[in-house]
Amino acid sequence: MTTQPAESAETDEARRARELLIQERRSIDNIDAALVHLLAERFAHTQRVGHLKAEHDLPPADPVREQEQIARLRSLADSAGLDPVFAEAFMRFIVTEVIRHHERIRESGDPASA
Repeated sequence: MTTQPAESAETDEARRARELLIQERRSIDNIDAALVHLLAERFAHTQRVGHLKAEHDLPPADPVREQEQIARLRSLADSAGLDPVFAEAFMRFIVTEVIRHHERIRESGDPASA
């Protein structure tokens, strides 16, 4: 029975680690692509909400709904093992962007054009 030198074994371990790293990064890339598509779909819906709000003279922001959503997402994050503080910060970023879009739609004067 022959034994491999320690250097060779470390090289095999490093090679296996690189292969695992490639696999993990491929999965992360796939998840990132899915997130982009989900965000695009979400923003398509929020744009329609913005048009409805503008057409019916409703305010761009809905603080009660925003707080309910943040509480709901913090709970979901906690259940999923995701940091609720991170989930809230992420949601607040999205909500801020949505409100900005709704304000732009309202200010355009023509809800169908934005």
